[in-house]
Amino acid sequence: MHTTFTKSNNTEPKKLNFGIRRGGYYDINDILKSGFPLNEDEVNRFEKLDLIYRTLCGILYNFVPTSGHPGGSISSGRFVESLVYNIADIDIGKPNDNKNDMIVYAAGHKALGLYAMWALRNELVRAYKPDMLPETMYQMRLEDLLGFRKNPTNTLPLYKMFNAKALDGHPTPATPFIKIATGASGIGVPASFGLALGALDLYGDNAPKFHVVEGEGGMTPGRVSEAFAAASALRLSNVCMHIDFNQASIDSNRVCREGELKGDYVQWNPAELCYLHDFNVIYVDDGKDFNKVAAAQLFAKSLDNKMPTAIVYRTIKGWKYGIEGKSSHGAGHKFCSDGYYTACKPFEEAFGVEIPHFSGDNNQVNVEKYFYDTLMTVRNVVEKEKDLQYFGNAIVDSRERLCALNRVPRDNSPELDAIYNNGKLNEKETPAELGLTPGKTTTLRAVLGSSLGYINKITKGAVLGAAADLLGSTSVNLLGEGFKPGYFDSVDNPESRILAIGGICEDAMGAMMAGLSAYGKHIGVSSSYGAFISAMEHTAARLHGIGEQNKVMHFGGNYNTWVLINAHAGLKTGEDGPTHADPQCLQLVQQNFPPGVLITLTPWEPGEVWNLLAAGLKKRPAVLSPFVTRPNELVMDREKFKLAPAENAAKGVYALRKADPSAKVDGTIILQESGVTIEFITKVLPKLDEAGYNLNIFHVSSAELFDMLPDEERNAILPYSLREQAMGITGFTIPTMYKWITSFEGRNRIMHPFMKGCYLGSGAAEFVLQQAGLDGDNMFAEVKKYLDYMAKR
Repeated sequence: MHTTFTKSNNTEPKKLNFGIRRGGYYDINDILKSGFPLNEDEVNRFEKLDLIYRTLCGILYNFVPTSGHPGGSISSGRFVESLVYNIADIDIGKPNDNKNDMIVYAAGHKALGLYAMWALRNELVRAYKPDMLPETMYQMRLEDLLGFRKNPTNTLPLYKMFNAKALDGHPTPATPFIKIATGASGIGVPASFGLALGALDLYGDNAPKFHVVEGEGGMTPGRVSEAFAAASALRLSNVCMHIDFNQASIDSNRVCREGELKGDYVQWNPAELCYLHDFNVIYVDDGKDFNKVAAAQLFAKSLDNKMPTAIVYRTIKGWKYGIEGKSSHGAGHKFCSDGYYTACKPFEEAFGVEIPHFSGDNNQVNVEKYFYDTLMTVRNVVEKEKDLQYFGNAIVDSRERLCALNRVPRDNSPELDAIYNNGKLNEKETPAELGLTPGKTTTLRAVLGSSLGYINKITKGAVLGAAADLLGSTSVNLLGEGFKPGYFDSVDNPESRILAIGGICEDAMGAMMAGLSAYGKHIGVSSSYGAFISAMEHTAARLHGIGEQNKVMHFGGNYNTWVLINAHAGLKTGEDGPTHADPQCLQLVQQNFPPGVLITLTPWEPGEVWNLLAAGLKKRPAVLSPFVTRPNELVMDREKFKLAPAENAAKGVYALRKADPSAKVDGTIILQESGVTIEFITKVLPKLDEAGYNLNIFHVSSAELFDMLPDEERNAILPYSLREQAMGITGFTIPTMYKWITSFEGRNRIMHPFMKGCYLGSGAAEFVLQQAGLDGDNMFAEVKKYLDYMAKR
């Protein structure tokens, strides 16, 4: 072709408009034409409240210098105050009640503001409606602010005297009214949406509302866009995003495009992003105006088109703090500096008080004393300013609204406790419904999917599953059998148990399933290639573990389990090549969490899957992470191969075969991973039997389940004396065997996928195993060398 194209009048760029949206776009100035929701006296009270709140934010940063995020805490304060006292339906006396609306700080860096907001609310109720407060452990008191960013080992005298809470730098469920840990790179938004999904599926149209606080900077991670796509597809109508649009992040004062000026990071603004994803969008041009804020929130509450909503508030980060924009994101005034006292001056002048001025030694005890004295100045103001009783009354109204809603679970709602309370989780007996007879051909992933489906029927649909465009491929679709087909839609298909989370979106999927599980009434299931999901959902798994552990440590109960499926795991995914057939995935999670938080499952044949799943769920981990392969395999005829029954896999490590103790024991082989274990059992073991070797042969089915056994039982199953002489064969990476193979000689003999120093190529499973040196012939040769060595010892 030789035609040269040049710009002409008929090739001017055209404006691309959005297609039809189910959500609507609204401007607050149009909404206000119907009137102002707050009268002058109410506005003045909110101004007074916000002055106290802003000052409290400054106080918190001052006494934990160089730590915290005052700017965003201040810029979001006014719209959160309106939520707390005008909008949300919450019983402050029952912080763990699932019927409550929730205000979720997806923007975890605003924790300073969250703690200040909750403590000020508690203080107003203490002063004017004390009978509403729960017992102290469920309160967020002014005294608890002494623990801001303090370690639980803190021994400062006032912290100990008041039994103050150790308040994490980013929110965790150690604090009342918080269900999830947030703050890590966009996790908060999808996790919050997962909470909302749990509530919507439990309560239906009368579900609690989830008010999710985030800023435009916190919306830039990819998993947030993925979560927005999911919220729209699922029609999470009980979600309302509250976006603190201040244009300032840690490094930028123009995160988004502003008119004709390009954004440093993104070329959308929050309203555009939300509208793109089919949210209702309400734009508030001045997020400092209490009437505009309240009107937007009341209007959002009135919308009934079944779509999620976002309110975008234009704000100023660090407003009236003396430091604004990006400079106030993670920094503030130096300790007891002139800047700090200047920021407190409006508070002093408005209420006729004086903030204590620091003097004496700059040691921790003296600093804590002045911190406490300053907090008591705030308390005195709250008690003296009787018109603040308005906000105590507002908390009463909030509870009364909640009671009037009479939220009860919908008809035929999920009953998760059914699986834990009726003995159905029996790791010693595989349900007949799964049809696992020896010699049957199936896949490990299919048995896992069907096992979750079996549980789903018992619990009336308490298991909700998603995959990264791999539902059938990873067999997660099987958990939805017996329920309505198709994807869940809260309006058109609410009885489906299969979720669409944005497509190929492991990041958001993991966080949403973690949030769904954290709500406490469901088991969320996410699935993708182990090569991808173990890494991409690691942050979500870590935060879910942190959240669940903090909840249990401080308030009791059990962890809420999310099932993170590492499908197509191991070398037998060889046709897809080294990008997908990844032996490294187990190493990322196995024993990388505190004990009991995450349990991995590594069954080697279909007959073990139920036993391990049941055992794992009974332990109630925060995350249960099975590794299952793709190819068809036989349900093993264990009698034929003289192997121990599959139920023994529930111990985590078990002897597939024990050596005859009355004869000389020739050696010990420890196996891990399906592909290599099947290769060993079917091709190597018969040769060893023919040669007359007397061997101990173990399989590692779950390192974490094994570690949960009593010391005496662990040593009885796999004595350390055997580990010191054993040889290991794994389809995962070599470090996953170091726990089991403890001698230098044994570790040098471990057979693993990277023995030849390279990633493996593509091809059918048998050829990939051959390239790795993990085929039956090479295994036998290496085992024979090991046995010869043992014979000479």
